Amino acid sequence: MRKFKKGIVYLLFAIPVVTQLYPLLWLLLYSLKTNEEIMDGSFFSFPKKFQWHNYYEAYTSGSYLKYLTNSVFVTALTMICVILLASMAAYAISRFRWKYGNAVMTIFLMGMMIPMQATLLPLMIIFKNMHILNTHWSLILPYIAFSTPIAVFILSGFMKAIPHEIEESAFIDGASVYRIFRSIILPVSVPPVMTVCILTFINIWNEYILAATFISSEKLKTLPFGVYTFVSQYSVNYGNIGAFLVMGALPVILIYFFLSNQITKGMVAGAVKG
Repeated sequence: MRKFKKGIVYLLFAIPVVTQLYPLLWLLLYSLKTNEEIMDGSFFSFPKKFQWHNYYEAYTSGSYLKYLTNSVFVTALTMICVILLASMAAYAISRFRWKYGNAVMTIFLMGMMIPMQATLLPLMIIFKNMHILNTHWSLILPYIAFSTPIAVFILSGFMKAIPHEIEESAFIDGASVYRIFRSIILPVSVPPVMTVCILTFINIWNEYILAATFISSEKLKTLPFGVYTFVSQYSVNYGNIGAFLVMGALPVILIYFFLSNQITKGMVAGAVKG
């Protein structure tokens, strides 16, 4: 009976593992097939011959390096700004005693409930008046706005549990608020900060709706637009599209694979300690 129960547990865990890994395996096989093999309906078959040149075409003809550079720039700058703004806001909300602390936290939590699609038209008008439409700033600013609420929620939950005695000792030694924040609070908050970085990266890396709305210049477009390189009026190169999708998803998969423990630690720290 004990072995039977253990087998049931393994089966229950195996089902989500298979459902999560299968799409990745299917995409990998898809990227190594010819158009004829893809169109014949054999979705579960291995390619007759691995078409590695699909990746070469995706890299060269798909201008992968250009799109990758734009995505890295937008994502990196967004992550830096989110960490700076969210950590300072979380520090003020969780460590300071002021009348409007709970109200400010409520406003941040309300920001988590606003759907991105509902802001497209207002943002389009605002960015047009600010003359930043069709620039990377038209992506970075909304990304910061939509990523900051969850970052403040995670960081404030962790910072509330930091002993006040640490700050009191630093104050007695003459340290300013900014010095305490920079030298004590941030180093202690590394686990939730890493969680925020990873979640922000995953959410932004393949974002398409805002990028398609606010960016029209070819030299400013990010990775999701690379697949259109292989779509013409009369033909579609599905193998190259699959290869480009694999290359675009690879950074996210690698970062999540190597840093998944940091996400778990940061989320648990923010939830339990808060």
